[in-house]
Amino acid sequence: MALAGLMAAGCCSNSVKPAIEKDEQVEKKVEQVLKGMTLEEKAGQLVQITSDVISTRGVLDTAKVRAVVKNWKIGSFLNVFGGVSASRAETAEMVRQIQEITMQEIGIPTIFGLDMIHGATYLSDGTFFPQEINLAATFNREYAKQLGEVMAYETRAAMVPWIFSPVMDLGRDPRWPRHWESWGEDPYLQSEMSVAETIAAQGENPNDVDLDHVAVSIKHYLAYGTPATGQDRTPGLVSPADLREKYFRPFKECFQAGALTLMANSASINGVPVHSSYEYLTQWCKNDLGWDGMVVTDWADIDNLYTREHIAADRMEAVEIGINAGVDMIMDPYEPDVCGDIVELVKAGRISKERLDDAVRRVLRLKVRLGLFENPTWSVDGYDKFACDQFRQMSYNSTVESMVLLKNEKNLLPLKKGTKILVTGPNANSMRTLNGGWSYSWQGDRADEFTQDYNTILEALRAEFGASNVNYIPGVEYVPGPDWRLDKATGIDAVQRAALSADVVIACIGENSYCETPGNINDLNLSENQKNLVRAAAKSGKPVLLVLNEGRPRILNEIEPLAAAVVDIMLPSNFGGDALAALLSGRENFSGKLPFTYSKYVNALHTYDYKVSENVQTMSGAYNYDAVMDVQWPFGAGLSYTSFEYSDFKLLNGSTFSSSDVLTFEVTVKNVGQRKGKESVLLFSSDLVASMVPDVKRLRQFTKVELEPGQSTKVTLSFPATELAFVGRDGKWRIEEGEFRFACAGESLHANCKDTNVWNTPNIE
Repeated sequence: MALAGLMAAGCCSNSVKPAIEKDEQVEKKVEQVLKGMTLEEKAGQLVQITSDVISTRGVLDTAKVRAVVKNWKIGSFLNVFGGVSASRAETAEMVRQIQEITMQEIGIPTIFGLDMIHGATYLSDGTFFPQEINLAATFNREYAKQLGEVMAYETRAAMVPWIFSPVMDLGRDPRWPRHWESWGEDPYLQSEMSVAETIAAQGENPNDVDLDHVAVSIKHYLAYGTPATGQDRTPGLVSPADLREKYFRPFKECFQAGALTLMANSASINGVPVHSSYEYLTQWCKNDLGWDGMVVTDWADIDNLYTREHIAADRMEAVEIGINAGVDMIMDPYEPDVCGDIVELVKAGRISKERLDDAVRRVLRLKVRLGLFENPTWSVDGYDKFACDQFRQMSYNSTVESMVLLKNEKNLLPLKKGTKILVTGPNANSMRTLNGGWSYSWQGDRADEFTQDYNTILEALRAEFGASNVNYIPGVEYVPGPDWRLDKATGIDAVQRAALSADVVIACIGENSYCETPGNINDLNLSENQKNLVRAAAKSGKPVLLVLNEGRPRILNEIEPLAAAVVDIMLPSNFGGDALAALLSGRENFSGKLPFTYSKYVNALHTYDYKVSENVQTMSGAYNYDAVMDVQWPFGAGLSYTSFEYSDFKLLNGSTFSSSDVLTFEVTVKNVGQRKGKESVLLFSSDLVASMVPDVKRLRQFTKVELEPGQSTKVTLSFPATELAFVGRDGKWRIEEGEFRFACAGESLHANCKDTNVWNTPNIE
C-alpha cells in the first residue's frame, strides 16, 4: 500500500505496542462481517442519528425506525426520547424494538448511546452520583471506580451498551460553562479519576465487555475545556507543550487503560478544527499509541466544518475532511442522508476504500467487543441491584467526602442541636440546583419533577435540626423560564428582620442549572441580588454561613468577608441536602479539597500550576507593576473539624536520583485533633531550573487516609521520575539534570536528578 493509503487507513507501526491487545476471535468476526457488506451498508455504519428522528413526542415510531434503517443502513442511535428521562424498563423496551428492527433489516446490530454523566442520569429511576467536579474534590479514586461500576450496571439494565463518559476536559477556565463536568484543573488528578472510571465501567477486558459493563466514550478530545473566550465550543489557544503535557495526558492514559471510543472536541485548537486534524485523531491516537478504538464526532460537528469553521465549502467536503482525518462515526443527528454523501465520496475516490474499511472495522470491532452480535438484546429482568440501597449509600458517601469547608471562623461549625437557623437563598429549596445539567434532562431543568423522594437543603436541615428550629425565607429566587441566569429579589428586607431571631443564617447561593452553550456567561461575578441578600443577612449581626451551590467558582470577594463560614458543595446531586445537613451538624466530618483554583477577581483567572514567570514582584522604574497571584482559595484548600500534622517527610531514594528511577516518598501524618477524620495527602514537585520556564509546582501523587484522634500513620507515595519530564522547545519529552523541590503539606525537601534524558517518541510510557 502507498504511504498515502497507509495514512488514510490509520495504520500504525508494528513497533508500537497496541493500547488494547488484539484478540484474534474479535478480529476474525470483524473481517467476516466486513467481507459481506455492501458499500451502502458500510456507509450506514459510520452514521449516528438522534432518537428524535425515530420518535414522536417521546414515543418510539417503529415505522420511522424501519424506514431509516432500511433506506440508510444506520449503525447507531443516541439520546433520550422526547428530551427527558424515561424509566429503565421503558428505555429498554424502546431500544429492544430498535435493535430487533435493525437485525431484521440489515443483520448488523445497532449500538445505542446515552450521555450518562454522573450516574444513570438519563434514567428516571437510576442512581445519581455527584457531578465529576465533586468526585474530584474527594481525591479518592474509589469513588470514580464506584461511579463507573454503578453507571455501567444500571445503563446495561436499560439495554444501552454505550455511554458518553467520562468527561476529561481540564477545568482550567472558570468562565467555561462545562467546568463542573470535569475532574478539575489538574491533569494528573484528571488521569487517575478517568482511568478508574473507565476500567470500572468497561470491566477488566475491553475485548470482552460483559452484560454488567458498557463501552465508554472519553471526551472531548482534546483541549475542549480551554476556549480563549471562555465560551463553549469556541477556539482554544494552547501551547504545543501544554497540549502534550496537560491536555493529551489524561486521554493517553485512558487509551492505554482500554477506552473503546472517544468523542472529539467540537471546536478548534490554534486554528485547526479537531474534527479535521489527522495529526490529533489519527497520528496521536491511532498511530502513536496503536489504539484500535473508534472516534465519534460530537453533535453535528461535521456540519460545523462548513457552517461555522469555514474550512469546507459544503457538507460533502466536510464529510471528506472529517473521515480522512480519522472520524469513524458521524453524529449527524437529524440528517441520515449523510450516508449518501459517504457513498458518493468513496465512489469518487475522495475517501479511499482502505480508509472506509478501517472506519467500518472500528465500528464493528466495538460491537463485537460488546457482544452485540451474539446478544443484540438481552434480558433486563435480572438486574436486581438497580437503584439498590448499596448504590445509594455509595452515592451518599461520595457526596459527604466531596463537600469542601473553606472557612470556619471561631469554630462556628458544627452547629449544635437546638440552634435557631434562618435558611435563605435561591438554592435552598431546589433539587434542580443540587443536580445541575445532564440530570433527567439536558439542562437539568426538570429535576424537581423526578426527585420527590430526595431532600433539598431546606428539607434536610429541618430533618436534622428540627422543623421548629429552621425558618425559611428565600429572599432571592430564580425566575422561571428558559434563561437560567435570571433571579429576582423577593424579600431581602424580610431576611434581615428574620435574622434577628436566629442564631445563624445559612445563605444558599450560587447558580441555577445549565449545560453546554446555554451556560455561557459574560460576568463571573455572583448576581447582585444574591450579594445584596448576603449583605442584608450580615447587617443583622448574626453569623452567616455561605453555602456555595454552583457549577463553577463565581466571584464573591465582596461578600466573603461578611461570612463566618463558607462551604462549597458544588453540584452534589440527589443526596446533597442530606450530606450537607450531616456535615453541618457534625455527624459527618469534612474532608473535601478544591480540585481547582477559586479565583478572587474576574481579571485574575489562573491555575495553581502557573509558570513561575507569571508571578512577578514589584519592579522599580516607569511601570512599577505587581502581578502577585491573589486567589480566593487555592487548589487543594479544604478544612476539617480536626487537624492533621505532617512530619518526617523523606525521599527514600536519597538526595539524588536518576531519570530511570521510581521515586518513593514517605511522610508521617497524625490526627492531632479531637475527632476522627480523613485527610487527602497531596505530593507536589517543582523543577527549580529548566530549559523552558517551569510550572511553579505540579501534583504528582495523592492518597487518602482516615485517622482516629491521636493516631498517626506513615504514608508512602511513589511515582516514576519520568513524571517530572516536560516537552521542550524541540517538541521532545525531556527530564534534565538539576535540582527539584518536593512538598507535602508544610513539609518539603530538595533532591537532584543526576542525568538528562530526552525521548524522541511523542508519548513516553
